[in-house]
Amino acid sequence: MQFGRYFEEFEVGAVYKHWPGKTVTEYDDHLFCLITMNHHPLHLDANYAEETTDFKRNVVVGNYIYSLLLGMSVADVSGKAIANLEVESLRHIAPTFHGDTIYGQTVVLDKTESKSKDDRGIVYVETKGYKQDGTVVCLFRRKVMVPKRSYGEARGGEQPGRPTPLA
Repeated sequence: MQFGRYFEEFEVGAVYKHWPGKTVTEYDDHLFCLITMNHHPLHLDANYAEETTDFKRNVVVGNYIYSLLLGMSVADVSGKAIANLEVESLRHIAPTFHGDTIYGQTVVLDKTESKSKDDRGIVYVETKGYKQDGTVVCLFRRKVMVPKRSYGEARGGEQPGRPTPLA
């Protein structure tokens, strides 16, 4: 199974549909909120959400959705990355609720070779997250420094650091 791509494998315009999707549970949302200390009642207090918001229910915290989509994209985009350089933009377009299933896809917008090192390049991508009904909920653009094949081969190939069984 491929995990990430070398610079040479990215093509401008390519679309990677990340699989599988993830159904967001109340537990996922609350755990992320508590770990990150986001205690806003919109995310944690069902009574507050029902009584005081237009949605009448808890909204999943947007940074969890961003993090989920970023994680979904690793196997297709940044699994071989040397560095994540920049998140250029991040937009939360529509709310996500407990029970929604999130899917993601990434399009390659551009790629440029490194000017300082000939064994790597920069890939510019846009990731879109959407719900089971197709509603887009999150959109972000980022730049990732990825190795060329020569870099990977010099450091152990497809599975660098993997030990060999003794027996």
